[in-house]
Amino acid sequence: MASEPAGAPLPERLLAVATRLFAEKGFEATSVQEIVESAGVTKGAMYHYFASKDDLLYEIYHRLLMMQTRRLEQFADGKGSAAERLRDAAVDVIDTSFLHLDELTVFFRSMHLLTKEKRKTVRAERRHYHERFRALVEEGQAAGIFRGDVPADIVVQFFFGTVHQLSTWYHPNGPLATHEVSEHYVSLLLDGLQPRPARAGHDDQVKTAETVETLGAS
Repeated sequence: MASEPAGAPLPERLLAVATRLFAEKGFEATSVQEIVESAGVTKGAMYHYFASKDDLLYEIYHRLLMMQTRRLEQFADGKGSAAERLRDAAVDVIDTSFLHLDELTVFFRSMHLLTKEKRKTVRAERRHYHERFRALVEEGQAAGIFRGDVPADIVVQFFFGTVHQLSTWYHPNGPLATHEVSEHYVSLLLDGLQPRPARAGHDDQVKTAETVETLGAS
């Protein structure tokens, strides 16, 4: 979650304050005056770095997504099987989402309030991340490690749909620790990708069809 360390560079301090206030009060209910007062600066100082609240909102998620993307690239290009690298990447995106839960809360609550151009930019950045994650799924499918009857796009949308909802239900004082949630999520992802054994009835139908075809050709 966002913190406001003493002595942090001014842009970092402004972003931390804005993240906290947006998470507590909502983007629309937070004024620029509240942000600068909490950060202990003037509006002029804030406008030197951020032209508007909209810029702050964009930067909050942009920084999180860029950090997660860099880490995903490291896992994706690392050693190990596709399953091992996918697991590492999935654990990491959940762990970093928990560490930045306020940022996640703010963004998915307020993304629609961004300007059209900024929404377009964010969607492109997020699409790049999802495509890199999807490539790991496709690599595992091509190698026969993962089941191939489920489109990789569906796998990615299903997984990230649940990750993006973490901030709507998770409570630090709840019954589950973050690492337990992470393990459950990743287990569901990988277990769901395990190849399915051929169904006996289906195999019998295939063999029957092949026999009929052979007899018809004789």
